[in-house]
Amino acid sequence: MAHSQPSSPNISPQDPRALRKALRGSDTYFAKGFEEHKDQVQSDLQTTYKSPLVEQIRTQFYRYQQGEITIHLAKAFGFCWGVERAVEYAYEARRRFPDRRLWITNEIIHNPLVNQHLKDMGIRFVGKGPDGKKDFSQIQPQDVVLWPAFGASVPEMEFFRSQGNEIVDTTCPWVSRVWNQVDKHRAAQFTSVIHGKYNHEETLATSSFAQKYLVVLNLEEAEWVARYILEGGDAADFQQRFSKATSPGFDPNQDLERIGIANQTTMLEGETRAIAKLFETTMLRKYGPQQLDDHFMSFNTICNATQERQDAMFELIEDPLDVMVVIGGFNSSNTTHLQEIALEKGLPSFHIDGPDCIQAHNRIRHKPLHQDLTVTEGWLPDGPVRIGITSGASTPDRVVEEVIRRIFALREPRRIPS
Repeated sequence: MAHSQPSSPNISPQDPRALRKALRGSDTYFAKGFEEHKDQVQSDLQTTYKSPLVEQIRTQFYRYQQGEITIHLAKAFGFCWGVERAVEYAYEARRRFPDRRLWITNEIIHNPLVNQHLKDMGIRFVGKGPDGKKDFSQIQPQDVVLWPAFGASVPEMEFFRSQGNEIVDTTCPWVSRVWNQVDKHRAAQFTSVIHGKYNHEETLATSSFAQKYLVVLNLEEAEWVARYILEGGDAADFQQRFSKATSPGFDPNQDLERIGIANQTTMLEGETRAIAKLFETTMLRKYGPQQLDDHFMSFNTICNATQERQDAMFELIEDPLDVMVVIGGFNSSNTTHLQEIALEKGLPSFHIDGPDCIQAHNRIRHKPLHQDLTVTEGWLPDGPVRIGITSGASTPDRVVEEVIRRIFALREPRRIPS
């Protein structure tokens, strides 16, 4: 039977800021890695995840040609600083605690290769119980717990602190930055309107810091909410529409009077800005300029790395390309948004999670946007072809290299395993 997730006896569950402060002051909480293991871990990461070929392509103005195939790489792609930091801390934790059981509460990042490497190192991944919730029942007080780059929810923080586990926190600082803004919403008794996916690990963690919250997936949903704010509507209809994306007991007729904007850091940067501007305009129309600050709060919480990769993608698709390949975990939000950019341009684009997706006989296994995995025949055009390539923030350069080599080998079919 899964353990419940009780509150710490010393920290109110209504005070997540105090909980985080208490954790930072604890000698069982580690959020800066382990200096004594950094040199060896850096060597391990260099060997495992870096790519001489990708570095060569970077020095050649992000172009590489072999035969009739020309690769066009985005100028920003792959591992971001926050991801590198999380993976580094996980490797260091394994060395710091060689004889202890290590658990991670979710995938450390959305990349199957990296997560498999951690499993091979003996790091255990928390599974789910019959109720679909994380099952912490096997985690003992003497075990070490890693929080992934997406962070941990407030109930999870309370549980592990109460149980006395040593904690290695790899949460991306950009995610923590969003939490700081949500803390401000809570303190001012504002509802946090979060641009994100309500069931994404990062958004689940972020929403747990809010007293009241509403998660909107896109501009279309935000516009629907804005109309409700200005024109009113059926509260029951609202609650049904956002039943999985609101805090318990959410009342749209009261809880949308004072709103603050936050976001899942991997969403489309332009859409997050558009949503913030939409709600600012909405509250301005409803309450007037003199009262705007009493009803609306917004800060820039867009991740620099996400923005850089999206900007690089917009630049890349201005090149004359025949096809686009986007590499990243199929559950990676930031990778999905790179795919969206290519499709909006009308460019044939394939989202793959690694080199095994490039198959013999010109077949590719990929995930069309918002659809299930499929296999497409004859995806690479005959003759000279220009291929754009980018990768999500959780994808190592070594994976990008292996994909490129597989693509080149398609013109030498005997080199590709069936």
